[in-house]
Amino acid sequence: MISIGNVVIALAGKEKGQLFVVVKVEDRYAYLSDGRRLRANKPKKKSFKHVRVFNSKSLSEEEVLDKNERTNAKIRKFLSLIRSENV
Repeated sequence: MISIGNVVIALAGKEKGQLFVVVKVEDRYAYLSDGRRLRANKPKKKSFKHVRVFNSKSLSEEEVLDKNERTNAKIRKFLSLIRSENV
C-alpha cells in the first residue's frame, strides 16, 4: 500500500519513469512531488494504478507534511540519494 513519504515511480503519463515522493494520499489517488517542478505545496495527482513503490526507503511523514520551504529541498536531496544508489 502506498503511504505518505514513499518513493514511487510513475508508470504512465509524461512523467513516466520519473521518481517522486508521495506527499498526500486520498481515496484512489497519490499526490506526488519531486521538489522541483512539482513542489510539495502543489503536487501532481496520480491514480494508484499509474504509480508503483520504487524503494523500501521513505521520508518520515513529519518531514513531508512540514509546511516549510526546506521540505522541497529535503525531497530533492532524498530523491537524488535514491537515484545514486540505484545506478
